Amino acid sequence: MQVLMAAFLVWTLMSPQGRGREAWPTHTACRDENLQVLYQSCDALQDFGFSVDQCHKQLSPNLNIRFGIILREDIKGLFLDIALFSKGLSILNFSYPICEVDLPKFSFCGRRKGEQIYYAGPVNNPGFEIPEGEYQVLLELYTQDHSTVACANATIICS
Repeated sequence: MQVLMAAFLVWTLMSPQGRGREAWPTHTACRDENLQVLYQSCDALQDFGFSVDQCHKQLSPNLNIRFGIILREDIKGLFLDIALFSKGLSILNFSYPICEVDLPKFSFCGRRKGEQIYYAGPVNNPGFEIPEGEYQVLLELYTQDHSTVACANATIICS
């Protein structure tokens, strides 16, 4: 019984809800009659803002997004990992270097802890139509030291 109580105490202290924190709210990145994109921060310490300007089944090659967050880490290097799932099966895994030490692609590359990243502009992608269905996406933005900058669980519902 004491082992069970100790395990429950450790679980309570380690879980975000146990420290008096609720899960972050679910946000809507975009919505129209055929497409809805929802996301929730999976980082226990920080939420962030994200939106997509055009919400259509047919993604344009230059999709305009907005993203904002206050940094908890310096970013000399910044990387994005995306994992796409449907019905529990992995469909796509993708990694992309956003800021490399010798090749900063955006003006926010090199920002320091406590500073804000705000990006509003195009994201180049190969324009395609989203097939009908429900998809889960795990996105992780992390530094050169693998420290999490932002993490999200997203759901895409296309009808």
